Amino acid sequence: MTAENAAGGVVRSLVTASEGGAPPELREAATVRPGGVGGDRYRRGDGHFQLDGCAVTLVAAEALDAVRAETGIDLSDGRHRRNVVVEGFGAGMDDLLEATVSVGEARLRPTRRRPPCARVESLAGAEGLAPALRNRGGLCCEVVEPGRVAVGDAVAVAEAPPRAAGAAIADRLREGSGDAPRQSHDAGE
Repeated sequence: MTAENAAGGVVRSLVTASEGGAPPELREAATVRPGGVGGDRYRRGDGHFQLDGCAVTLVAAEALDAVRAETGIDLSDGRHRRNVVVEGFGAGMDDLLEATVSVGEARLRPTRRRPPCARVESLAGAEGLAPALRNRGGLCCEVVEPGRVAVGDAVAVAEAPPRAAGAAIADRLREGSGDAPRQSHDAGE
């Protein structure tokens, strides 16, 4: 984890769509259940890309702000079609991949990037949206622990991804190898 995102963030908005192609609905709170967000099309099995669906999707508020600054497309109404907009991790959230992330009362594990599809442009009525979201379309997450999530809830790394944890252990071992006095193991002691 970088120093920028070590402290965590906050839920800026929550978005669901009741069925494939339905307009997004902004919500003040939602319940993350096994398999997805209560009331969302993918949890109900009605998402357009069901075979490639995600239980829960996260997207960085900073990425959406960058899209607006670059293109003038305002996605604050949920037209990005991601479930949870988080602020405080920067525009790229790849550091969260394979970590366990607490989002309100829920715990999620981001497993892969969620690139935008061309269909998002027609649903959003915003030509150029798919390329604008390239490399900032968010992350697909598995539900580790269900729970309630509300706008304003804290978002934090609960468990570092295995690769980061391994690197931290290796760093500590390197740091400690030069500082610790070596002990003698005499047979007579």
